[in-house]
Amino acid sequence: MRWMMVVVFLALAACTGRPGPTDPLLSDATLNLEEFFDGPVVAHGQFQDLFGTVRRRFVVDIDSTWDGKTLTLDENFVYEDGSTENRTWTLVKTGPETWQGTAPGVIGIASGYERGDTFNWKYRIDLPVPDGTLRVDFDDWMWLQSGNRLLNIAYMRRAGVTIGQVTIYFERK
Repeated sequence: MRWMMVVVFLALAACTGRPGPTDPLLSDATLNLEEFFDGPVVAHGQFQDLFGTVRRRFVVDIDSTWDGKTLTLDENFVYEDGSTENRTWTLVKTGPETWQGTAPGVIGIASGYERGDTFNWKYRIDLPVPDGTLRVDFDDWMWLQSGNRLLNIAYMRRAGVTIGQVTIYFERK
């Protein structure tokens, strides 16, 4: 009986709603990553587990530059427990609406696309956690809220099972 409950729980978790590439756009705004992230940005975020419990909060100072070909995001995280982390993303615009990128810990190449006010970014990463490293898949969605604000919800999966989400609010300084 217990194993049936586990199967039902995993089936329900797999069916949770998420954004999709054909969702209707909610504004006429156009997100251009190279414009939004050209200059200093601050972000506030948190990780919530599958049950909605907030497990970790953080602030990120991002020094970002666009040189006409490469977008570099130097991210400096400070977690609520005082621990810190640095991750530098290197993104290359591969088409009018497509991007590829790398960062330490990313397995292979991250890929993404812009559509109107939305950006979707997918990648696998060995993510540092307080007691080691966790390999997860990110399905990262960003929506331009205004000229200087961007909302990001990243859905995290491990071995094909949703384990939680990260919500981040970016603001240009």
